[in-house]
Amino acid sequence: MITATTWILTLNAVVGYQIIDDGTALSVSLMLISGLVLFVGTGYIALDTGYDWTGYWSSSMNPPYRNIALYVLYQLVPLIFLVAFYVLEAILVLRILGEVRPMIYLTGAALLFAIGQIFNYVISGYICDGTEGKIDGSLFQTLFTLLSVVVIWMFWSSITEDDWPVPTGPAGYP
Repeated sequence: MITATTWILTLNAVVGYQIIDDGTALSVSLMLISGLVLFVGTGYIALDTGYDWTGYWSSSMNPPYRNIALYVLYQLVPLIFLVAFYVLEAILVLRILGEVRPMIYLTGAALLFAIGQIFNYVISGYICDGTEGKIDGSLFQTLFTLLSVVVIWMFWSSITEDDWPVPTGPAGYP
């Protein structure tokens, strides 16, 4: 799911350039189909590695326990997609829209995400040892990833023309 969702996020950055009109059946179906292909493909490799259905990935069950394909699809490809999203959105905001303020949101989201990854990969062992295995860094990684998604929504809201959030209740509708 991580690979597929970061791919769809990157495609949303591409949609901002209006190569294909956003919201059309073509653009939505391209996103869904390509995301589904990545989801199924990466999921198959992960499940086949874990359950050894075909034996193709069985070498990863022996020391040093490495599956290069899964590492690339689970770790490197999403990172590439996130960097591409940041670069594409930065170009869109700075060059095309001529705005600077939304970059604060975009950079803030990137920093929150990076802090979450630091918790997951660097600090996690210390938290796990200090709490005797009760919690680890993934708790904080999830929190910071959620915060980065919220800030991405704020970024998106700041570059769109509509007023968000839409008022609700009787006053909001005719």
